[in-house]
Amino acid sequence: MSPAKKIRVAVNGYGVIGKRVADAVALQDDMELAGVADISVDWRPRMAMHKGFRLYAATGEHSGAMQKSGLDVAGNLDDLLGASDLVVDCTPKRIAAANVDIYRQAGIKFIVQGGEKHAVTGHSFVAEVSYATALNRDSTRVVSCNTTSIVRTLTALKHAGLLRRARGTLLRRATDPWESHLGGIMNTLVPEPEIPSHQGPDAQSVDPDLDVITMAVKVPETLAHLHYWSVQLTRPASKEEVLNALAASSRIALIRMDAGLTALNTVKELMADLGRPHDNLYEVALWSDMLKVEGDELFYAYMVDNQAIVIPETIDAIRALTGTISSAEESIAKTDAALGIGLLTETLGQR
Repeated sequence: MSPAKKIRVAVNGYGVIGKRVADAVALQDDMELAGVADISVDWRPRMAMHKGFRLYAATGEHSGAMQKSGLDVAGNLDDLLGASDLVVDCTPKRIAAANVDIYRQAGIKFIVQGGEKHAVTGHSFVAEVSYATALNRDSTRVVSCNTTSIVRTLTALKHAGLLRRARGTLLRRATDPWESHLGGIMNTLVPEPEIPSHQGPDAQSVDPDLDVITMAVKVPETLAHLHYWSVQLTRPASKEEVLNALAASSRIALIRMDAGLTALNTVKELMADLGRPHDNLYEVALWSDMLKVEGDELFYAYMVDNQAIVIPETIDAIRALTGTISSAEESIAKTDAALGIGLLTETLGQR
């Protein structure tokens, strides 16, 4: 693909992740949103039309109902794929795996999300680790929100030569905020039935050398996930050295309890004050004043916005698959600038 030609991106599934991917693609100066596909007839596809996005029916059987409801449908999924260089599948869990044959028959590159298995694409993506191995591939899987956070933080320690092994406990939100009225849990905690929980092995699909074990508990809240980590370092280190290692990643934001960011809701409120679309927290928000180092043992906690953290990774994955930028560092910097990543740290004066 010519460097001067914009990457034409299709988004299949205009839900929690799909709408954020579409917005992020529209902000990139080297990408063009070819359109979004969905099957809904409610307010969500109407918001896509309101933003000027071309709307397509994800399946032929839903096209008629969408048009009948007053939606301006430009065509079906095949039409959208024919006008695109790459498709980002943001459909619900396991539906993407069924869509893979459609993409392969259309001869189009594709990205699936972390709800799918590694085997669907044979490659798992976090920009700071696996960008180079994704270059010019036909497909990749952007790993889940929790796995993305694990790989980001442990990779920062690994790059500094500090990481020996890691053990983490995840307090997982029960459901997405917009679906809170449909279910979730109330007045209880639900342990994930196996140790390790699936996030540790998933992180190893990105970097097999990580010595990591995770445990997870589903909790009755919907704002974000909260992680607690115990890490054995390769040697005794100072707190300053560890913080410098974490700060080397633009996608880890060091926040402080003494700045009033004492809970998940206060961090989300800060995202709103920063003017982030959908109050998106793209970074791992890690409490620097809570972090503790005892000899070669490290303890820390951080917040994960499951609706937003994978968005910059998806943008970088688009560039990697299409081969328009060969350097992970260059793509990350470009994505960060477009999405305002780094402003959180500047606002708090942490770096």
